[in-house]
Amino acid sequence: MNKNYSIESLEVIADGDKDFMKIVAKTFLEEIPPDLASMVEAINNNNKKLTYQFAHKMKPNLEMFGINVLKDITTIESWTKTLKSTIAIRANIEYISTILEKVFEELKEDFSF
Repeated sequence: MNKNYSIESLEVIADGDKDFMKIVAKTFLEEIPPDLASMVEAINNNNKKLTYQFAHKMKPNLEMFGINVLKDITTIESWTKTLKSTIAIRANIEYISTILEKVFEELKEDFSF
């Protein structure tokens, strides 16, 4: 079964230390779901400054887990510097939310949380 994330970057950073990898995965699961919810709320409130902060904050973690949403995060970051309405990024945030929900479940299963 194909995963929605990859742990290759994490394995390099952890130098193969499985306990460290589990801690990083646990931290990801503690931080990213509320950050995602806050970013969605900021988008819904058209709060571009806050949207940018959450998108930018999540980016390194998404990269570390090889989650294929960076293009969408970058699109959202760019949107925050425009006068466009939230309609312009609705598909991006829906895609990010869908993929991350799958990643959350996969990480819980793979790391036995």
